Amino acid sequence: MSTFMAVAEKARHSSKVSLSRRGFIVGASAFALAGCQTTSSPKRKVVSDLRQDPYYKAMYGPIPQEEHPVPAVNLAQIPDGKYLRQVVRYSGPEEGGTVVVDPANRFLYLVRDDRTAMRYGVGVGRAGFGWQGDAVIQYKRQWPKWTPPADMIARQPELEEFRYGMAPGIENPLGARALYLFQNGKDTLYRLHGTNEHWSIGKNVSSGCIRLLNQDVIDLYNRVPNGSRVVVRPAGNPVEPLSV
Repeated sequence: MSTFMAVAEKARHSSKVSLSRRGFIVGASAFALAGCQTTSSPKRKVVSDLRQDPYYKAMYGPIPQEEHPVPAVNLAQIPDGKYLRQVVRYSGPEEGGTVVVDPANRFLYLVRDDRTAMRYGVGVGRAGFGWQGDAVIQYKRQWPKWTPPADMIARQPELEEFRYGMAPGIENPLGARALYLFQNGKDTLYRLHGTNEHWSIGKNVSSGCIRLLNQDVIDLYNRVPNGSRVVVRPAGNPVEPLSV
């Protein structure tokens, strides 16, 4: 082999070794970086009383970006952690996308296709027990105006000033959102709506239909479109409880 050929071959071999070594270093660095990354989130430690769980405290924290800023929920006023929003197994016959109201147990379920449901705690007023059956969400409103019925004004004359409607706001009885239920094209006068009265969740309250915490009614509002089916169970036919 000529001197020129020998030098060229030596240079080519040296270049291959250098490239191979560089590739190993780059690959090793990438592997090291990948080893520093968390590929899956660690499991959240669940506190026995969900009202004390930081996850739920964050879920029910303030929502300052709303048109009317929503304050944080005082979770100590909720009678039981089971009334906080959570995914549960669901055994009912309803299809995914159906909203099921269980006034007797003070729960509202949004059924999902995998036979689970998003469950929300609710407060139930007299009107909440006064109607049952199938309906559809005819329309939804953000920060709705509230107009008390004439018979309510007759019972509570102090509501006369709101005969033509109460302006939207955090103290409005319909809260941050309202979903209006119709049956066969007619208004049932049944509403799913928000409330700032945290203490009323999980209880039978004096007036209104089905109330959810404002944080929950906003969540529900964002999940269900107009035209969604709603089933309001009679008090004697509650949803069969299943473990979470």
